[in-house]
Amino acid sequence: MRIARWTDGGTAGEGFVMGDGVVPFPRGLTVAEVLDAGLAELPALAAEVDAAASVPLAEVELLAPLVPASVRDFVAFEEHVEGVTASIDGASHVVDEWYEFPTFYFTNPHSIIATGAEVRPPRSERLDFELEVGAVIGGVAGSDGRDLAPAEAAGHIFGYTIFNDWSARDVQAREMKVRLGPAKGKDFATTLGPWIVTADEFDPLVDDEGFLPIGMEVFVNGSRVGHDLLSNMGWPFGDLVAYASRDSRVLPGDVLGSGTAGNGGCLAELWGRAGELTPPPLATGDEVVMRVEGIGEIRNVVGPARHVPDILPARTRPRTRERG
Repeated sequence: MRIARWTDGGTAGEGFVMGDGVVPFPRGLTVAEVLDAGLAELPALAAEVDAAASVPLAEVELLAPLVPASVRDFVAFEEHVEGVTASIDGASHVVDEWYEFPTFYFTNPHSIIATGAEVRPPRSERLDFELEVGAVIGGVAGSDGRDLAPAEAAGHIFGYTIFNDWSARDVQAREMKVRLGPAKGKDFATTLGPWIVTADEFDPLVDDEGFLPIGMEVFVNGSRVGHDLLSNMGWPFGDLVAYASRDSRVLPGDVLGSGTAGNGGCLAELWGRAGELTPPPLATGDEVVMRVEGIGEIRNVVGPARHVPDILPARTRPRTRERG
């Protein structure tokens, strides 16, 4: 099943994508409420829908498929790490610590945008995309989402969506020299969409280790820049969810990004391998399209950089310990 959020003539809707149309959830339910109820409740809910209320997809504007409670973004593709480290350090390498646990950072749930939305980046000379898949967490009866084992954690995945972690690489590089972040190099926009495809749709494809071998590809202005299989992750999604839940909790509405695919999943990887900015960084007017097998397609056009007020550099203070 596919679930989505949309606007139709200024009226917001949340419900199922059925065929070439969208149908509101029964009883005025929202995506957040459906995620909280969990995947097990979805078939009964689908049986209640009023098919006569269907509106053609072509007549609505899709929104991001959920308003996330939180967004964790992992770095789970070894090939991506190899390429990006070359762009930063001049030599490709993967630190030993990468292999120990699936590392992630928290990004901004308030900067989520939909397919079709214009991206308004910060001032950047190295604007980039990141091709990812996001796992959306749903409720599971009897579980508080804490300290999950990998097999148990996989059962908390309600579904999957395409995830584009837009990145200003020069801003990111500057702030991470302080050994903190990424922050403003990342949190200006993340695309989720076009909808959530429920996890059960992919069950026949999952291998014995829990990996999902579906194709991913990204295009810039019509030219394919990168493609990979989701199963090239170092860990299956159940492991990512389990690690996120360790000494913490995962809750309905949380989104966990796979991290950037290898083989051209972002421009920085290609820059590292080429030793130069080829292909060029994204610029105003560029269109980025991502397609993931079994999920669909998202597309965004880069708009002009935002104008923001200046902030003065740090002031050198005398470090006095008492008030004068």
